[in-house]
Amino acid sequence: MDWNRVEGNWKEFQGKVKEKWGKLTDDDLTAINGKRDQLEGRLQQRYGFAKDQARKDIDTWFSALK
Repeated sequence: MDWNRVEGNWKEFQGKVKEKWGKLTDDDLTAINGKRDQLEGRLQQRYGFAKDQARKDIDTWFSALK
């Protein structure tokens, strides 16, 4: 699976994203709209992650979906 599937089916993945990162708001999820770079940015804002940490956290989550 590649990220295009997440982006193309964002509404289906929003619940899984919210389970993993509960600090993200519904407005955050709407703004992210399946864009990986937007998700990285929101994780940095809400959790204080460095960019590399946000990327690693997303990679780990994404790998578990496969």
